[in-house]
Parts: sequence; C-alpha cells; structure tokens
Amino acid sequence: MIKTLKKAAVILAASLAVQGAVAADKLTYLFPAPDTLPAFAPFQIAKHKGYYADEGLEVEFQIGKGGADVAKQVAIGNADMGGGIGDTPIVTRANGLKVKGVALLGGQALTQIAVRRDAGVKLMTDLRGKAIGVLSYKDTTYYNLLAVLASAGLSQQDASVQALGPGGIIKLMISGDIQAMSGVPEWVAAVQGAGIEVDVFNINDIFPAMAQAMLASDDTIEKRPEAVKGFVRATLKAVREIQADPEQAASDYIAAVPNHAGKKAQIADILGRYSRLVYPTAAPLQLGQFDAARLKTVQDFYLQNDIVRRAVPIEETFTNQFVMD
Repeated sequence: MIKTLKKAAVILAASLAVQGAVAADKLTYLFPAPDTLPAFAPFQIAKHKGYYADEGLEVEFQIGKGGADVAKQVAIGNADMGGGIGDTPIVTRANGLKVKGVALLGGQALTQIAVRRDAGVKLMTDLRGKAIGVLSYKDTTYYNLLAVLASAGLSQQDASVQALGPGGIIKLMISGDIQAMSGVPEWVAAVQGAGIEVDVFNINDIFPAMAQAMLASDDTIEKRPEAVKGFVRATLKAVREIQADPEQAASDYIAAVPNHAGKKAQIADILGRYSRLVYPTAAPLQLGQFDAARLKTVQDFYLQNDIVRRAVPIEETFTNQFVMD
C-alpha cells in the first residue's frame, strides 16, 4: 500500500512538472544589437536569476538589426517584444508600424556627448568644426546630436559628423581622428580605459532624450497583457538590483554572459555609469514610466528637422499600464 502511494505521488509530481512546463508562456524578445552588450544587462540578469520563469515565462532572446528593424519585426509579429529607444514609436507609428513603448529602462538619456579633453570643448558651441562620431545616420545617437547642435545654434554642416559604428567610434576617439561622440556609457568607458581623458556632457541637460525602451505591438498588448506585464516586471526588478549594487550585479551579469569573465571591474564600472546616468527617474514618475510631455518635445523636434514627416498622437506611442503598481 505504501509503495503504491509513493508511486502515485511520484507520478503526480511528474505530471505536475510536465503541466508546469507546458504552462510556461513562451515569449521572444528581439535585441537591436548583440545581446552580450552591457546595455542589456538587466535582461540577461533577469533570465539568469529566473525572474522571467517566476512570472511564468519562457523567454528566448534573438538579435535584430537596430531599433527600427526591431520595431518592424515586433509590429508584424515576428517577435513578441523587442528593444528600442523611448522615442522609437514616434518614428515607427508615423510609418504605419503599430508598436508602443511599454516600459523605459530609466528616466534619463541613454546617450551622452563625450569629448576628448584635449579638444578644448567647454560648451556645446565649441563643437563647431569638430569631428563627431555617431553610430549611424538613422540612429538615436545621430538624432540626439542634431538636437544638441541645434541648442547651440549649430547645424550638422557646422561640424564633421561621421557614422562610424561602435567599433569605429571607439577606435577614432582613442586615436584622436574624431574629437567627440554621441554615445552610450560603455563606449565612454572603453575610451577612458585606453587612457584618454574624456569630458562627458549629459544630454538631459540640453534635450529630453530617452533611455532604452521595451516595445510591444498593439496586438500583443491586447491579446497577451499578462505576458507583457510579467516581462516588464522581471526586467525592472533586475534594473533595481543594478541600481542598488553595481558590483554584485556585475557578478550576476558575468555569470549570465560568461564571455565577460575576467572583466568584473570594467563591467561594474559600466553598470555604475548606467545607475548614475541612465536609470534615475525623477518623481512623480516611477522607474519604467513614460512622460507624455517629454515625448511630445522630442516629436516636435523630429518634425522640425524632418526626421519624421507627420505627427502621431503621443498617447498612441506608449502605455504605462504595465508599470503602474
């Protein structure tokens, strides 16, 4: 009798395990760049530590070809969610792609203006005549640079703006062939790691640029709200851990992405920069939420500079429903 009961218990446990595995909701998340970049540390940490699994999700990461490509793939259903910048839907919805931002990875700009100290740039007006690197001419690093130049009464023609890709930007900043860049924290860290003295200007003080955003299509938001909410909640949990302790987060990240083994000090430095420069969110907003007024300011600038040709209702570009407590 006892053996029979034990056997039944084992069968029941196995059955429940199988049901649990079947019940896991599969979700594909598309990154705009290689998923080993420290910018994506919150996602890797959340997956490694089981936060997505805790939300009943089985998450698969894939890699796209930039934020615009990610938005397109998400809009047409080739991925459930994906990554871009907070203002990406302003551009994509204007092109008929029904994608919304569902959460921000911070309340500050992802990009900053970094200049070699020996270039003598003290004010943005000093960028006149300088060689400045951006990722591409269809990227937020470029759009943000245009806004910074405009704030100083300059245009693209007043400087030598070069689309170089991340490797090219870092290499030419180190060599001195460019004197400034519009870039993300890890690029600045790489240049400084080569012994180059760099001054960093926070774009937030000049233009309301935005952090990374998690994107989902209108269709996914309508049909799979619990999956979106779970993914957002798990990812923001990892962001908060990075904010609280970049050193420990660096260890967790390296465990998740072993090809960074032996680089803990460098990774901790980069995650510390994100904690200071990108993740902070000013009240009354909470981490993850969008500010409609900020988005409207960005859209107005994009319209004025022909980055987009038509305005879309700002309330259609984002939702805070998955961030609200």
